[in-house]
Amino acid sequence: MSILPTALPFDDSRRLTGSNLYFDGTGAVLETVGVAIDDALLDGWRVRTELACRALDWGDVLLVVRRHAGGAALAFEAPIDQLFSATEVNEWAWLATLAIVHGVDVGLHAPAHPAAWDEASALHTLRAFAAAERQPELPALVRAAEAHGLAVLIDDEVFSIGEGTGVRSWPLKNLPAIDAVPWAALHDIPVALVTGSNGKTTTVRLLAAMAQAHGWHAGHSCTDGVFVDGRAIDSGDFSGPAGAREVLRQPQVEAAVLETARGGILRRGLAVQRANVAVVTNVSDDHFGEYGIHDLDDLTAVKLTVARVLGTDGLLVANADDPVLATQAAALSVPLGWFAFDDAHPLLRARREQDGSTCGVRDGHLHLFHQGVDHDLGVVAQMPLSFAGNASYNIANIAAAALAAAALGIPAGIIADVLARFGSAHADNPGRLQHWRFGMLQVFVDYAHNPEGLRGLLGVATTSLGNGRLGLVLGQAGNREDADIRELATVAASFHPQRVVLKDIEGFMRGRVAGEVAGILRDGLVHNAVPVEAIVECLDELDAVRGLLAWARDGDVLVLPTHGVQARQAVVELLHGLQAMGWSAGAALPEN
Repeated sequence: MSILPTALPFDDSRRLTGSNLYFDGTGAVLETVGVAIDDALLDGWRVRTELACRALDWGDVLLVVRRHAGGAALAFEAPIDQLFSATEVNEWAWLATLAIVHGVDVGLHAPAHPAAWDEASALHTLRAFAAAERQPELPALVRAAEAHGLAVLIDDEVFSIGEGTGVRSWPLKNLPAIDAVPWAALHDIPVALVTGSNGKTTTVRLLAAMAQAHGWHAGHSCTDGVFVDGRAIDSGDFSGPAGAREVLRQPQVEAAVLETARGGILRRGLAVQRANVAVVTNVSDDHFGEYGIHDLDDLTAVKLTVARVLGTDGLLVANADDPVLATQAAALSVPLGWFAFDDAHPLLRARREQDGSTCGVRDGHLHLFHQGVDHDLGVVAQMPLSFAGNASYNIANIAAAALAAAALGIPAGIIADVLARFGSAHADNPGRLQHWRFGMLQVFVDYAHNPEGLRGLLGVATTSLGNGRLGLVLGQAGNREDADIRELATVAASFHPQRVVLKDIEGFMRGRVAGEVAGILRDGLVHNAVPVEAIVECLDELDAVRGLLAWARDGDVLVLPTHGVQARQAVVELLHGLQAMGWSAGAALPEN
């Protein structure tokens, strides 16, 4: 049984298994907690980390300190085969600095872990850790793969060289000799990364459809699962490194489109060492307070981690209409392509003058400028994803996907053909701006999960509201700060809904008790003048939807942000079933 204190002066001590917010490569990071950060503390951590790294024969390593509102992130590079040991080094260096230099009581010592107060004993323990973990054949294989121009994929059990149709994998505990690797049979495939606060999954699906239309067997990962040629091979949230590895290890995949969420970047870093194109859709207030990320500048820097794996022939595709993103992206030394709602945006004009790539709307048409040629991709309002030109956020996703597809080498004609049809069927983009009509009643299902996403969704839905009523199902993941949850309620209230059904999100409680988020939302709605009698609590997502459908009448608009994968599938099945039976508002709903 551990006798570590219940409250340690650090949190989220973790391995970094790929390029990350702090540096290219592998290492370790921890977040300080409950300690006032000063220069002397940070200097002490640096001295002890460097001492331990030299004692472990890791040489001179890069150390990074990132101070933020909650404390500091302390990160350093470490060998790929000794990352658990690196976390031990990090924790010891921080605890020892607090205990010895500043006299902070760090609690009792846990047996078999480095002693904070005894440097010689600690270094002896750390050497034992590193010796037990060391696997020299792993970095040797990584170096050999790099020499052959090949990517590697590593998790806790499997090591792979190459990607897709050119991949081979081995158990991490039974690695091959370098000369036993079939190097001539291995190769990489085109890879696109897609990140941002909103629109990631839509952009991923659209880009994957373009890749498939180009004739590739396309794999993609997103918050709904892992897919090959549109067929699900795994379900769940695979928007992190695990999803990327699963796609890239499919031996039939010829091109990969990988959703790359903030959480995975911060927890482990990127799964890949190289990508042909990386898209950043936008950055908005979300997830503040986690991993030392407290504002838009912080979050933008996290999203732009994807630029670290772009070579000189890659392309960073960024939203020129997002001012914070545009400022940070423009400062990077990578090839850059801009997209915007207006093709005359100054950044787009300047980029075209340099023969760079852009995509934007001109005279109602989407124009792609790539390799010195202007391509008219069609009338935006006729593209199903644009919802007759009303869904401005989807127009941004369309432009981003078109620009990324061009960077992958997909011809403009194929891009235009996909844009002309994608989104016309519910199966194209499940859970994202799906639309049903039941007589004069309209129903929208979407993943909108933050204030900006909800604002965009409600803006589209209410364009056709007329004299009807607006009904809304509202919930939020539990790992958002209270202020972010209240902001979601403020956005909802600004559209003056006549009915709001508050829900929990199964699988997204993340430390909150049942009804806790709903209570914060209720207070925020009432504070923003939504009548108390208009607010109903029904914590089960499917039951919340059924209750709102039972309340509806002709002419109303119902907006159903639905987040749990199983709940969304159940809601979509319900709506399809109602449509098939000719249901209309006011009629009884079928029993569950």
